[in-house]
Amino acid sequence: MKITFLGAAGEVTGSKHLVETDHGKKILLDCGVFQGKGLETDALNRQPGIEPTMVDHIILTHAHIDHSGLIPYFYKNGFRGSVICTHATRDLCSIMLSDSGYIQEHDTLWFNKKRARQGLPPVEPLYTQKDAEQCMELFIGVPMGRKFQIDEHTKVKFSNTGHMLGSAAISLELKHNGQIQRIGYTGDIGRPTHKLLCAPSPFPQCDYLITESTYGNRRHHDFEGAEKMLLDVVRHTCVEKKGKLIIPSFAIGRTQEIVFVLNKFYNEGLLPQIPVYVDSPLAVNATDIYRLHLSELNKEVKKVIEEDPDPFGFNSLKYIKDLNSSMALNKTKQPCIIISASGMAEAGRIKHHLANSIDNPKNTVLMVGYCAPNTLGARIVKKQAVISIFGKEHRLKAEVFSIDAFSGHGDYEEMKQYLQCQNKQELKKVFLVHGDAEALKAYQKVLLDDGFPNVVCATKGQTEVLK
Repeated sequence: MKITFLGAAGEVTGSKHLVETDHGKKILLDCGVFQGKGLETDALNRQPGIEPTMVDHIILTHAHIDHSGLIPYFYKNGFRGSVICTHATRDLCSIMLSDSGYIQEHDTLWFNKKRARQGLPPVEPLYTQKDAEQCMELFIGVPMGRKFQIDEHTKVKFSNTGHMLGSAAISLELKHNGQIQRIGYTGDIGRPTHKLLCAPSPFPQCDYLITESTYGNRRHHDFEGAEKMLLDVVRHTCVEKKGKLIIPSFAIGRTQEIVFVLNKFYNEGLLPQIPVYVDSPLAVNATDIYRLHLSELNKEVKKVIEEDPDPFGFNSLKYIKDLNSSMALNKTKQPCIIISASGMAEAGRIKHHLANSIDNPKNTVLMVGYCAPNTLGARIVKKQAVISIFGKEHRLKAEVFSIDAFSGHGDYEEMKQYLQCQNKQELKKVFLVHGDAEALKAYQKVLLDDGFPNVVCATKGQTEVLK
């Protein structure tokens, strides 16, 4: 039995970890795309490190594209095994992967026009929207917390991680040399103070553990301070400067969290009388899925629902799906809040809003999530003087603020506390993934200092034989 780390090893995106069992089965834990590396990204995604037809099962921790976004590519190239995940993850993947397929086709069309002008032949998209929709027939939804038998030698159980709706740690039980080998994979670990989701719950003891390290070298601010800062930025931008507040936000998870907090401000009479727009078809569809899964949200949300049946809607909020309404926002001069995807500003309508806003000092860009290195979002966070969008240079004159408390990832102290459900003496090895070099090294020291034995930073292509 062995584990091979095919992605998100020494970096954040491209999560793919291959488990090969004693009985010849190949199980892929997550199947995500690489992001934020320019032209190199496409080549990496077309070389996943294993032939899709060789994979028997894909088990998903959650629906984010850097964990699920390569499934349509696998389907396109012959994968016909099962995709096992929670019910909410399946529902979210049905819209996220379709949206990703549309973006792949659209971006490739633009790229091929550029290639044609250079006399170069066209390229195929990584996958199409049809590939994304067809691969959903392979998905099997499993209840959170219930053990599920994959085959006669393998069982899986999902435990809530509070990172996004449906997110779960994977606990595998595999028959190995007449005994049970236990492999745990946390996926992305959420925060215990999340505004919408239940706090991460303990997961079963394992022998080998794969866990994330995104913020292995950082502490987050408290959420109460984040709410105050959000309200201060809204008032500063939209009331004092009479400008537009542009919030790049992940369509799923972060957008609903921001809307929930703005809804709270509205109900308390704190939100200025300005229009608020959620401009993302994906975010609109995702919010509908959140409404279908209200029973999975935390006590604070359920308390709000007792007096406000829709925690994701208020009178001055408008959800936008059609393109003409989105384009009209670029021309409006009135103060407003625009929340649009994607969170790293690499794709989607947010790029148009930024292109039409960042050269005006009356406006503000508020970043509310992690931005991988080299992404448009990361360049804005660094406040580069000149920002290139759609091949055109823009001077960054808008103010830029960041709030890390909205992060869907726990900081190193929160991640360490989450792992306390494990008996350290029973852990044979801990593999750190999903972090940059500095975060990995820092978190490795945190865990070693806390008594976790044999903590290593996984590297891409590394294979570990399990004893």
